[in-house]
Amino acid sequence: MKKKSSKIAVILIVLAVIIGIASVFVYPKASMYFYGKKTSPITKDTDFYVKTDALFSEVMQNLKANGIIDNVDNFSEYAAFRNLKQSTLEAGKYSFPKAVTYSTILENLRQGNGEREVQITFNNARTKKEVAEKIAVNLELTAEDILQRITDEKFTSKYGFTPTTINTMFIPNTYNAYWDISADDLIAKLAKEYKRFWTPARKAKAKAMNMSQTEVSILASIVLSETIKMDEAPKIAGVYVNRLKRGIPLDADPTLKWILGNFEIKRILNKDKELDSPYNTYKNRGLPPGPIYIPSEQYIDAVLNYEKHEYIFFCAKEDFSGYSNFAKTNRQHEINARKYHKALNERNIYR
Repeated sequence: MKKKSSKIAVILIVLAVIIGIASVFVYPKASMYFYGKKTSPITKDTDFYVKTDALFSEVMQNLKANGIIDNVDNFSEYAAFRNLKQSTLEAGKYSFPKAVTYSTILENLRQGNGEREVQITFNNARTKKEVAEKIAVNLELTAEDILQRITDEKFTSKYGFTPTTINTMFIPNTYNAYWDISADDLIAKLAKEYKRFWTPARKAKAKAMNMSQTEVSILASIVLSETIKMDEAPKIAGVYVNRLKRGIPLDADPTLKWILGNFEIKRILNKDKELDSPYNTYKNRGLPPGPIYIPSEQYIDAVLNYEKHEYIFFCAKEDFSGYSNFAKTNRQHEINARKYHKALNERNIYR
């Protein structure tokens, strides 16, 4: 009885092997079916982008380059088996989880399940180049596409700005946009957001200060560069408003750092104050020609709601707390400045 059972078991194993081999060579559809159950080699959630008008063959190569599939030929054969024969695939951002099956990858590509709407965020930017780079990170267009437009005087004039002031049109925030949006449409969208931000109430406050929206943003860029202490920003804004009203040069150290291209400087030297530049607010009265930072909504509002007081000077506190000492007279300001310089010397900070 045992011999008979053993023979039956052997026969069944042999038949299984024969059927398995036949399924691969005689009936390849079966092997393709099981290939679709294979999992991707990615070990973490991975984003994948299909560019506009990207060819199917190009997408397959990019899937391999991003480690999402392990073999282009095999995956292409599987795609043919699943009747995916499009010459191009729909553009968009595709998100694949770890251990995703090849069947799921292909089905997403077939149905065009890529996210066309993405989020763009830009903050902590000083130059047009930095703004362009931050905006373009999650979009199909490049930073150069944006930069070409915001450095073109004819283009910026359509929105009432110059290449020098265009950065004041960009209000840092998180915006939704189609991944394949054009540079022209994107800038138009940001211009619309700028108009939305400047409500009648904000416009009225700017008018009461005898300042344009652009001038408010330029001043806000200086205030932002002076302090990270939001609770002190309106007070510092008040100092600069007082100086503007009295026709006193702003003497804003951040504008000298802008000229030098180094915002890490702790000590401004006398020679820095002689720099020949329209951004030198020690030599030139009034505001500089453009922003030295992209001010956030909070800092623009800090200027619009500046604190009314009699101070015309301020200097960083000697405790390096990030706060400032304020003064109404030059004599008191010099005392505050000496305290700060002494603290710098004690820490061997000479620049």
